[in-house]
Amino acid sequence: MKEIIGEFVEYLLNTKNYSTHTATAYESDISDFLRFFARFNNGTVELTDIVRCDTFAFRAWMADRAKRELTHKSTARALSSLRTFYKWLARHKNLQNDAIDLISAPKVERKLSKAIETNDVSDMHDAIRAIDSNEPWIAARDWALVVLIFGCGLRISEALSLKIQDVAGNPNSLRIVGKGNKERIVPVLPAVNIAIEKYMRVNPFDKGPNEPLFRSVRGLPMSARMAEKVIENLRHYLQLPDYVTPHALRHTFATALLAGGADLRSLQELLGHSSLSTTQLYTKVNMAEIMDAYKHAHPLAQSDD
Repeated sequence: MKEIIGEFVEYLLNTKNYSTHTATAYESDISDFLRFFARFNNGTVELTDIVRCDTFAFRAWMADRAKRELTHKSTARALSSLRTFYKWLARHKNLQNDAIDLISAPKVERKLSKAIETNDVSDMHDAIRAIDSNEPWIAARDWALVVLIFGCGLRISEALSLKIQDVAGNPNSLRIVGKGNKERIVPVLPAVNIAIEKYMRVNPFDKGPNEPLFRSVRGLPMSARMAEKVIENLRHYLQLPDYVTPHALRHTFATALLAGGADLRSLQELLGHSSLSTTQLYTKVNMAEIMDAYKHAHPLAQSDD
């Protein structure tokens, strides 16, 4: 089984162009099922056994995950990984299992983080200067990162993957490589270029074209955890709610565009969502704001009749 799983992971990495992180998650989910099945099947985990798995085995695995108090979201993802594995077996090994298609994933309530108030984002500028008062270049870096994520709607990984050559010359747009190595073009506001330009002037490290844009104190590429810590420190300093995270900055970008009249297809392209259904979640947030405004402003909403 190890060789088969290894082939599958190679397929994800080299054919599907999935990231190492994503491929590792798939491997972990499938391994979880195989460990369970070994117990379920009296220690036997041969490929022929896996192919003959029935609905009872799959449902028993999901029940076992529930006993381990794993979330519905985690189990839904694991089941999706397993489905992909079985599809690969059918397509590349001619080994078909129809039972997996009869299993329904647990229902997962899809939630979006709340949008950050615009004035709170503005307050982050002075807060960063206060927090990093002894290191002006770090203050400039942190503000550039905040403005970039908020102004372009980037994921943390996308922002941190940028090279100096990507932002040279105050570009009007950026070519972003997102999940699954999918490319998209996002416009760059003047405020974003200004923040990056100020950061570049005080960045003490090598500014070669292939060098990472965002650097750690030691000059290494800035990690996602470092970026999360920047927002965490700002949240504590400004006493903001727990939902204020780097992803909330991206979420605020999306809800602001939708409220300003952007259509869903354009928003999907800007965010790099592979599915329009993901982008449609933002309409629920916007509709809540519309209904709130309606209840407070429409004359009939105030009527008792």
